[in-house]
Amino acid sequence: MEKRIELERRARKVNQITELNLDNCRSTSIVGLTDEYTALESLSLINVGLTTLKGFPKLPNLKKLELSDNRISSGLNFLTTSPKLQCLNLSGNKIKDLETLKPLEQFKNLAVLDLFNNDVTQVDNYREKIFKMLPSLNFLDGFDCDDEEVQSDGDDDDEVNGNDSDEEGVDDDDDECDSDDSDEEDNGEVSLSEVYNDDLEEDNSDWEGGEGEAGEDDEDEDSDIDDADGDANESAASVKEEAKDGEKAGDAESQARGKKRKHDG
Repeated sequence: MEKRIELERRARKVNQITELNLDNCRSTSIVGLTDEYTALESLSLINVGLTTLKGFPKLPNLKKLELSDNRISSGLNFLTTSPKLQCLNLSGNKIKDLETLKPLEQFKNLAVLDLFNNDVTQVDNYREKIFKMLPSLNFLDGFDCDDEEVQSDGDDDDEVNGNDSDEEGVDDDDDECDSDDSDEEDNGEVSLSEVYNDDLEEDNSDWEGGEGEAGEDDEDEDSDIDDADGDANESAASVKEEAKDGEKAGDAESQARGKKRKHDG
């Protein structure tokens, strides 16, 4: 444990260290941790193998103490030299009865206590008795006195941030759509509306072209009819002329015959 403490110090002064993590450094008792750590606020001794808290230093500013997964069965009175303690985790130890927890009554600011996986949790009306013993306690084994589970600030923040990110995501998608449209216009790419308009213009032009060609055909037919009418009129006129000529010839012939009869008579 002493070597681990020196490693965690990182050449800092002991009275300036506010947090110390000594998890998994194997020791059955507190060794190398002294009263000089006056600024220490958070201490973690998870899975160290502690069987006793004898020798626990005086830490006047300690607020959070992690002692889970050890073999502690008694000696909680050694912690009373840290009167500002607010959060204590003793889960996974060997505490068997409520009497062992009596020293915790000295902590007037203790708000969070975890005794999960200790035999004491099997005591009748365990939760009710603990809340009665420790009036300042807000949460026991992760639940309040009404069995409502504790909600960490991190979870609340994640939910809020998740909702915000979704809303922002929607706005971002809209922005991306807008930017894509503008990029297409800038790059000279044809949008759907332009293609649609072009198709309409082509259809209109084809219709107008067809109408123009039909008009030309009608004019040609009209001119052909006019020509035919002209030819017919000319033919009729020639027939009349011929008929007149025939009549004139008939008159001349009849006159000639009359003169001949007259002469013969």
